[in-house]
Amino acid sequence: MDDTRLVVVTGATGRQGGAVARHLLAAGWRVRALTRNPSSPASSRLAAAGAEVVRADLASPDPSAFVGAHGVFSVQNPMISGLDQEVHQGRAVGDAAAAAGVRHVVYASAGPGVPDTGVRQWDNKLVVRAHLESLGLPLTVLRPMAFMELMTDKDFYPSVSMWHLMPKLIGDDRPLPWFCADDVGAVAAKVFADPNRFVGVELPLGADVRTIGECRELWRETHGRAPRGFPMPIWLFHRFVGDDLTRMWRWLRTHPVAFDLAVTRAIVPSARTVREWLVQRTYP
Repeated sequence: MDDTRLVVVTGATGRQGGAVARHLLAAGWRVRALTRNPSSPASSRLAAAGAEVVRADLASPDPSAFVGAHGVFSVQNPMISGLDQEVHQGRAVGDAAAAAGVRHVVYASAGPGVPDTGVRQWDNKLVVRAHLESLGLPLTVLRPMAFMELMTDKDFYPSVSMWHLMPKLIGDDRPLPWFCADDVGAVAAKVFADPNRFVGVELPLGADVRTIGECRELWRETHGRAPRGFPMPIWLFHRFVGDDLTRMWRWLRTHPVAFDLAVTRAIVPSARTVREWLVQRTYP
């Protein structure tokens, strides 16, 4: 069996990991999908698509899950694991990849890529990246800023966050670079296919630059109504998700994010704009 075509995908039943697994399988790669629950419906769909589904605890991953792999896609979800565990898991995946002699790690980062923002889930990713680099791993970093799924997916509480608190804290008129999770998979597949071009590179990912106000109008145009907002005081929102997100949104209000969409378009010209993505989505 050709191990040069095997990629281990962490978070394989999540948004980014799932997209990466799908795009790799479509491109003819073998995928070893790591998940906490191999019996979940999402795991079953991956297995039906041809992935090898393996149970894994990313806090202490079994090194055997990485043996024989050409590449690893590494993503952590602090909304599930917590902010402290995000760093622990990211380091542990790197250690396992290094021990197995993996030849290409693609790491899912996020945010502006600058230190000391005070936003833990951004700063944590720089800590994980530094650890991966210290291991001497051939590394590519993917760095999307704002996911379009913030507008729709229930576990992001869009009616409270995207359509109520974010405009108040970021401002309705602050341009942000947007990217959809499925296009992360398209980019990752291209990156794994061309290591000579992408090892040692950080890729800021974005397909569209829009303000929240513009996103609201695009929603209205494509769906025939305004998105539903739900007023909630900040202190109550903190009880559900902590204060890291509101710290992030306040940072974005006072720190404009420069962005060149040509970087992403050069890799995946078909990456969807906000309008294109909204047209393709169904809504609750």
